[in-house]
Amino acid sequence: MVEQDSTPDAPTHTPGTAKGEEQIENQGKEPGRIDTGTNDEGRPTAITTARNSSSVNAKEREPIDPAMPNMPPA
Repeated sequence: MVEQDSTPDAPTHTPGTAKGEEQIENQGKEPGRIDTGTNDEGRPTAITTARNSSSVNAKEREPIDPAMPNMPPA
């Protein structure tokens, strides 16, 4: 049987830990993510650059030809 890590009455959020939406408000979007608007359903759309996947020589990992799609490593 698996031992529980917490109790049922434990809080779901640890005080002092910023939530994801708070980090975006305070620090801005992560490097390498560019908003492109919304789709037909009103959901936000975006593209990513090599900077999103790697901060090491990110410019060298961009497509050689600007017409090529940007497919950063997974």
